[in-house]
Order: sequence, then C-alpha cells, then structure tokens
Amino acid sequence: MPRFVHFNFNVLDLDRSLAFYKEALGLEQCRHIDAKDGAFKIVYLTDHQSDFQLELTWLRDRTEPYNLGDEEFHLALRAENYDALHAKHAAMGCICFENPDMGIYFIKDPDGYWIEILPTRH
Repeated sequence: MPRFVHFNFNVLDLDRSLAFYKEALGLEQCRHIDAKDGAFKIVYLTDHQSDFQLELTWLRDRTEPYNLGDEEFHLALRAENYDALHAKHAAMGCICFENPDMGIYFIKDPDGYWIEILPTRH
C-alpha cells in the first residue's frame, strides 16, 4: 500500500514562511532542493515525530499571491500541548477560526493556508 509522504504549499516569501512554521508549530527544515538557475527552492519541514513532511515551494518569478479558492482545504496537526499552543497562537494573532464545540481551531500561515490544530484524544 502507498503511504503519505508530504504535502505542498507554494509560498511567496520562503524566509517568512520558514520563520512562521518554526515559531508557530516547531517545524524544522530537514532537506531542500535549489534549482541550478535559481528559478525555485523547495524546502521540506519535519515535526521530528512522523515521516510526513510539509513541502514549501518558492518560485522566483511569482509575485502575486496564490489563489486558494474558498480555503476549503487544510493541513491538520494533533497537539499534546493543545491549550499552551492555543495561547501561543492567540498571542501571535494567527488564529483564523475556532470551533469550541468540536474542540479545534485553525491558524492561517503568511500565504493564507489554513492549519487545523486538534487536541490529543485520550
């Protein structure tokens, strides 16, 4: 059976995105690919807990924000430290939607991608 490996977000400002994912979620670069002609950079981020990676792609010639449609797709992460992470994200001002009945919330990255934060269920 195939298994999940990575998911891609295209970003306008790679350094800003790397800083956001490090601060907001603790994700760190584990590998990268740079085009020989400088046309693109691809950086893979890891949580150091799973094999799944977030791929960030930067295109040199892209200047317009990406069209994210109706923002109906998202990446989800489960957090052991849900309450502390929620407080951190609130202080960062990146929470874009909360659903207290479901016990979840979403943050928005610098390019407008939504990331769902779920508590660990016991």
